Amino acid sequence: MKTRFGDRLMYIGGEFVASESGEWMESVNPATEEVHGRVPAGTAVDVDRAVQAALKAQEAWAKVSVWERGEIIRKLAAAIVARADDIVTLEAADTGNTIASLGGDIHLAKGYLNFVAGLGIEIKGESVPATVENIHFTMREPYGVVGRIVPFNHPFLFAAAHLAAPLIAGNAVILKSPDQSPLSASLMAEICHEVLPPGLVNIVHGQGMVVGDAIVRHKKIHRIGFTGSVGTGMAIQRAAAEVAVKHLSLELGGKNPFIAFPDADPDAVAKAAVAGMNFSWSGQSCGSTSRLMLHESIYDEVVEKIVAAVSAIKLGDPSDHASGMGPVNSAGHYRHVTSFIASSVQDGATLLTGGKRPKGAQFEKGYWIEPTVYGDVTMDMRVAREEVFGPILSILKWSDTEEVIEMANCLDLGLTAAVWTNDLKTAMDTVRRMDAGLVWVNGTGRHYMGTGFSGWKNSGLGREECLEEVLSYTRSKSVHIIL
Repeated sequence: MKTRFGDRLMYIGGEFVASESGEWMESVNPATEEVHGRVPAGTAVDVDRAVQAALKAQEAWAKVSVWERGEIIRKLAAAIVARADDIVTLEAADTGNTIASLGGDIHLAKGYLNFVAGLGIEIKGESVPATVENIHFTMREPYGVVGRIVPFNHPFLFAAAHLAAPLIAGNAVILKSPDQSPLSASLMAEICHEVLPPGLVNIVHGQGMVVGDAIVRHKKIHRIGFTGSVGTGMAIQRAAAEVAVKHLSLELGGKNPFIAFPDADPDAVAKAAVAGMNFSWSGQSCGSTSRLMLHESIYDEVVEKIVAAVSAIKLGDPSDHASGMGPVNSAGHYRHVTSFIASSVQDGATLLTGGKRPKGAQFEKGYWIEPTVYGDVTMDMRVAREEVFGPILSILKWSDTEEVIEMANCLDLGLTAAVWTNDLKTAMDTVRRMDAGLVWVNGTGRHYMGTGFSGWKNSGLGREECLEEVLSYTRSKSVHIIL
């Protein structure tokens, strides 16, 4: 089958291979609905092939010093930058993310790989004076083979960056590409082939219910990292528990509040609210501050500015640098997002802008949704309670501080939050009361390397983007030398 990007093979044991089943999965351009590439539809047999290759490679990798591991990871980062044009061109077509925003993902991948490459020396134990006459200490060792399952919204960034911590800790990796946008991972495979020992990183394509489940259930994989939805994260916990006791880290969804106090500058709030929604990613970001809670005294002014800014976002071909937003990722996700558009007005929200397919011949096919804003939203509405993971901003009004804290914390999610005020005491009092793993004060969106990223409640388990992530890919062993 001839397509723009062709057939992209799996990467197992340092070789590019088809699935043992001989079956293929089609990848669809979300802007045009055209099939533009294929990947093998992997099976549990393919996962086991990858695990066996990884076990062999990991034995040798664990004997490599952390200094050398770090140098190799830095070479991986440099090789990614060298392929940047290829990566962003393919990923814009495969995901619908705008090419203008994808350059940032390359920068982040490079930065995180280089950051983690320097943390190897921190993988250390401690000496414990448990007795006077003997020697007691702890040491950290790798798990062996690690499974990483990455999402569709930043497929290359996560495929690259999420290799860093397992590798520096001495593990080999089985990486599963996202069902909806698998092609980026094939480029990551080519880069790994250039830089890493065979079998150290293996990339398996396929359906989550097949390949993902096989990774989770494989008895030789004791450490798993997953980024994706709450429902899938819970399913992974259940499946893993059926076969073994495993160490899981889960970076899951959010329905993140942005609280603006009456002293906040309306211009700054409006600008931050639009930026925090990640419209350049079609709102497909777990950290998006999708619940904007405006004090009644600034509500009208901020809403007016937001509507003007969102209405001005230019939709267009993701490969065009002038495009400010592309389509959502897939047909299934399009149905999910538009279900909120169908229900929101019925629930009593006021549609302020967007809410439909954009006009024009170029938008007749593809999974296009205008950037959308609803006002007069209340916490009993579906659009205020469920993660949309799409270009829909919900605006709520509040008058009492206790009321807005309750609004912010009443869901079973707690990934990010934003607090906007010029009063330090108000800011810190609110921060301390927020049920979220990351809180911005007078900011949105940005991650700061080394500080950690984690969800509370159903938004996640474990910390990433910091030393704690690196250490989580090791096991601690106590040693007692009896003299």
